Amino acid sequence: MRRAIAVRATGMCLAAGSLLVLAPMRVPPDGCGDLASGRLCIEGPIGAAGTFTTRYIRNDGRHETRVRLGYQRRDARLTAFADWFGTSRTLHGAAQLSGSLTTAPDECIRGIMIDAKGKAYATQWTCAR
Repeated sequence: MRRAIAVRATGMCLAAGSLLVLAPMRVPPDGCGDLASGRLCIEGPIGAAGTFTTRYIRNDGRHETRVRLGYQRRDARLTAFADWFGTSRTLHGAAQLSGSLTTAPDECIRGIMIDAKGKAYATQWTCAR
């Protein structure tokens, strides 16, 4: 199961003897990760030049919020610092921002977001095929 990664570590304690049962969940599409509050995705032609879009869709579209959306890249040599498409307010529960990038055939990319409380999230890495 692919999930978005909370960049700040959080602790989780389970009481001894408790039984944890997980309901089956759909696997998010490539470039996406599920958050407690919604889904974060990045789309674009990895390994080529083109438009990349980072999108955040809230589970509860009634509450509007401000988010900073961007991406992070990596190749065999290094992982680049985050770069930002900008800051946007969700409208009807969704926000998306885009920009033009040229990515190499050996690169990977992931979508990143900082929410209104300053907590950072990232999707799993998606690599050129």
